[in-house]
This record gives sequence, structure tokens and C-alpha cells, in this order.
Amino acid sequence: MKAALKTVLSKRAITIVLSALLIMTAINTYLILEGTRLANITNVVNYDFVLSQDGVTYKLKNSYTGYISEHPKSASSALNAAFSQGKSVYLNPGTYELTDDVYVVNKFDAKIVSDEAIIQGNGYKIVVYGDDYTKSQDALISGLTIINATVRVENSFATTITNTKFINATTGIEFANTNTWSEYNKVENCQFINNTEGIAFRTPVNGTQIGNDIGNTTGSYASSVIERCYFNIQDFSVGISVEKWAEFSDSQIQNVRFWMGENDHRSNQTALHVDGSMYQTLLFGVVFECFTSDPIYIFAIDLGENCDPAPILDGGVSFLGNWTTRIHNPFGIWLSGVGSVFEREVAVPIGVNGQYGGNASIECKPLKIFNFKPKIEVSGSFSQNEIVTVRIRIEYIDNVISSPVTRTFNGSGSAWLTDDEMMQLYSSQSIVWAIIVDAKTNVGSTGASVTVTGYGASG
Repeated sequence: MKAALKTVLSKRAITIVLSALLIMTAINTYLILEGTRLANITNVVNYDFVLSQDGVTYKLKNSYTGYISEHPKSASSALNAAFSQGKSVYLNPGTYELTDDVYVVNKFDAKIVSDEAIIQGNGYKIVVYGDDYTKSQDALISGLTIINATVRVENSFATTITNTKFINATTGIEFANTNTWSEYNKVENCQFINNTEGIAFRTPVNGTQIGNDIGNTTGSYASSVIERCYFNIQDFSVGISVEKWAEFSDSQIQNVRFWMGENDHRSNQTALHVDGSMYQTLLFGVVFECFTSDPIYIFAIDLGENCDPAPILDGGVSFLGNWTTRIHNPFGIWLSGVGSVFEREVAVPIGVNGQYGGNASIECKPLKIFNFKPKIEVSGSFSQNEIVTVRIRIEYIDNVISSPVTRTFNGSGSAWLTDDEMMQLYSSQSIVWAIIVDAKTNVGSTGASVTVTGYGASG
């Protein structure tokens, strides 16, 4: 009886152990299969291809056919294969080695997107290229850590680069025009760490020609935004560079921070270098911060000989720490911003026989005039009984012209408008765009001349 009981218990124990082993084996098999499935399938939809890393091999899955191609040791090969057939790739977490440049050519809504993927660039580029801007539009690059590689945007419209780190590259992002232009770009929530150049707007090139407006090529990178980015700048490097003939115009750099002079790096650092045009481009909420106590050629902004014009320093622009020069301006480029002062002198043509001559205008375009004080100077020879009348008016931003204030001269002299006269020019509430000046004499010809100088503040 006891032997039979032992036999029954032994069989039960064996059954339990085998059942547990089978369950564990099933769970393990499921986890292996699920891991493999997740390596090739992502829950992110609407991507033509999904790229995964499997050791030194990269597996590229076609989301429509389910076919998986293998690309040993070369993520470049896999990405180029994907963009030769489709327009969007999702990269699963992993490290992807580039062995060649990656080209995204003449695509609409192209995407290279991930949440955690690392690209080891080895000095190569990811190139978003259009034969012209009409053929390459609305590309998106997002969610990557890119080490020692460059994203190049060429002849493309409305490219967005977001939530991406650029580390240890010769250039992080470069915008280039070789046919038409590359406008309406957005760089947002990106980090630039220890790059020689963070972002570069290149001199336009057409074949062997270099310059602006050559053939169908222009320098325009207009209506673009760099927002919520930060730059860690090392020695002999620049955060943002606008090259000669490049036009980073009608744009914004906002809520951006530049950290310089850190960790014993204290020489030849520039946050923003401008040798092209930043016409009507606003810097808003930009912080330039230098940590070294002994800066050597460290500039927040460096204006080159071909800068025309400099950007507008709007609200919240800060210069923290010690600098060789906050704004390095060896060529005397006009600086403008909120509360910037100005002096403008204009020669005023004198009309004859009691008729006013042509208008001369004092303006601070693209800024508005906050306040001003005009000085009138009349010189030269007057004929007998000659009277020169100088008329000053204000043009408001809505094209309304104010009531005039006039001053008369019967000989050489100068005069400032009084406070009461200034009050006659102002409307109840508006924005000053320009000061308009004209003049007349009561005789048929004159040897007199009129100049008016405006002093004030703009923004």
C-alpha cells in the first residue's frame, strides 16, 4: 500500500514539474518571439519601413508587404533602400552605423523618426534634397541622437527637425541652395553639443557660380524658425552661422540658449556669426552665457564685412558673464533692437515758386520709431526777400499722414522742433513708421540747401 502511494505521489510530482517546465518554456518562447516581432514591427503607424538593429545586422521591414531585408553592418544601405522605394522610416531603439551618405531625394512628407535611436554618423550626411523646392517639401526628422553626422537640407521647403541631439559633428545641420531656395524651415527642441558648427546657412551655389540670384538659385532661407534649442560651444566653433549671400531673413530665433566658455574652453567661440542677411529676423528670449573669467575671442554675436543687415534684438535678449565683446562689429554695421538709438540725416530737395519739392524720409525699417527729435539745418545763399519753408509730418504704420509742422528761414540757420510742435504731429494713438520732410522756396531758383537729422529710439 505504501509503495503504491509513493508511486502515485512520484507520478504527480513529475507531472507538476513537467507542467511547470512546459509553462516556462511556453512563456520563454513567447517572449523570444515577441521580442523578435517588436524588433521588426513598431506600434507607430503610417511608416513605409521599420528599421531595427540585430547585432551588426540591420533589418528593414516593408510595412506593406511584411518582407524583411537584411543589411549587414550598414544602416546607410538600409536607409537608402527604404527611400528608393518609399518616403518614411521608423527606427526602433538601437545604434545605427552610417557607412555612406543617406539621400532622401524629391520626396513629399519624408520622415526619419524614432524615440531612442542613436546614429553613429562617422562623418557622413543625411541629405534631404530636391531638384528644386517644389519637389522636396515637408520633411520631418525627429527623435534621434546623431553623433558625428550632418543633416543637409538642400533646395527643400518646410523641413522640420525636432527633438534631436547633434553631438561631436563638423556641422550639425546645414541649409544649402543650389537651385531655387530652402524656406520655411523649423528647428525645434534640439541640442547641439560640441559641434564645430551647430547650424549653418550656406552661401548659394549654382554649378561653378557662387553668389546670390544666380540662375534659379537664391540665398533665401526666409520665414524659418529656430526655437527652444540649446548650444554647448567649444573652442574654435560657432553655434549658428549665416554665410555670405545667405539670407536668413523674416525669421525668428527664440527661446534659445548658448553656453560658452565651459570646462576650460575659453577661446575662439562665437554663438551667432552673420556674414549674410538677417533682414527682419528677430532674436527673442535668446540667452548668451559665457562662463570663463578670461575670454579670448569669445563673442555672442560676430558681424562680418558682408552682413546686411544684422538681426533685430527684440525682448528678452541677455548677455551673461564675461565677453571679449558682446557684439563684435569691426565694420560698423547698424545695430537695431527694442530701444535702440538712431541718427539719420537726409538732404531735402527744395521746390521753387511756392511748390514743395519731393519728400525725404527718415525711417528705421523694418523697425518702428518709438520717439524722435528732428533738427533742421538750412545753409547756402539766399536771394533778396527769399523765404525757405521746411515742412515736417509723420507717416503712421496705417499710412495715415499727420498734420504738418512748418518752420521758415530767410537765411542760414538751424532749429529744433519744440515740445509743443512735436505734440502737433502726434495722433491720439498709433505707431510711427517714418518722418516725412519736404521744403519750398518762394522764388524761382535758390542757392539754399536743407538737411534734417532725426535722433531717436526705435524698436
